[in-house]
Amino acid sequence: MPAVRLVDVPQPVEVDSCPVTFWEELPPHEHGTTTDVAQLLLQLHTLPAPDFDLGHLRPFVRISERLEAAATLDRADVSWLHGLHQELEAAWADRPAGRRDCAVHGDAWPGNLVRLIGGGRRIMDLERFSLGPPEWDLVSTAVRAKTTGAVTATEYDTFCETYGYDVTEWDGYGILAGARELRMVTYAAQHAASHPGWAEQAQHRVDCLRGRRGPRPWNWKGIL
Repeated sequence: MPAVRLVDVPQPVEVDSCPVTFWEELPPHEHGTTTDVAQLLLQLHTLPAPDFDLGHLRPFVRISERLEAAATLDRADVSWLHGLHQELEAAWADRPAGRRDCAVHGDAWPGNLVRLIGGGRRIMDLERFSLGPPEWDLVSTAVRAKTTGAVTATEYDTFCETYGYDVTEWDGYGILAGARELRMVTYAAQHAASHPGWAEQAQHRVDCLRGRRGPRPWNWKGIL
C-alpha cells in the first residue's frame, strides 16, 4: 500500500512527556485529487485483513471534548449539538447493513494524500487507520460534494466511477454523513476558541445544521 513510512530507528521516543515518531521524508510532491482518493481507497479496501489488531473505528472520538472547548458558541447551540451527538451515536449502533468491514483510513480526503512529482501517490495522516465500514472513507468525499460544496458534481461522479460505488445510494448514508458533518462542525468550534478569526465559520456551520441557512449544499470554508 503506498503510504508514508516510518524510519527504521528505535521509536517512539519521549520528548517533554510526549511521544515522538520519525518518518521518511517525502520526495517532491503536490496535493492529490478526489480521483486519487478513490483509486487509493479502492486499493486499501480490497486488502486482506491484517494478522494484527488494528483496532476499530471510533467515529465519535473527541466530539464531547471539542464541544466542551467550544467557547465561542452559544450554550443553547452547544446543548443542541450534544443532543445531536447522542442521536447519531444511537443511529450508528443500529445502522443498516453495509459492506464488509475492512482496513479504513478514517479521514480520507485530498489533504491526506499526495501525488509524487516523479510518479506515484502516498497516503498520510494514519491516526484514524483502523478496521471499520468502508462507507466511512467514502462518505468524506460525498459530504464534501453534497454538504460543503467543496467537490463539484462532475468531480463526485468521477470519484464514484473510479471506485465503482456511490455511497449516497446506501440506506445508511444519512447516519454516516451526519457523523462526518458533526465532526467538521465541532472541529471548527474547538479551534475557534483559540483562533477568533474562525469563530464566524464555526457559527456558520452550526447554523447550517440547525436549519438556519437553507438546504444543502452549504458553502463551508476550510480552516487551518
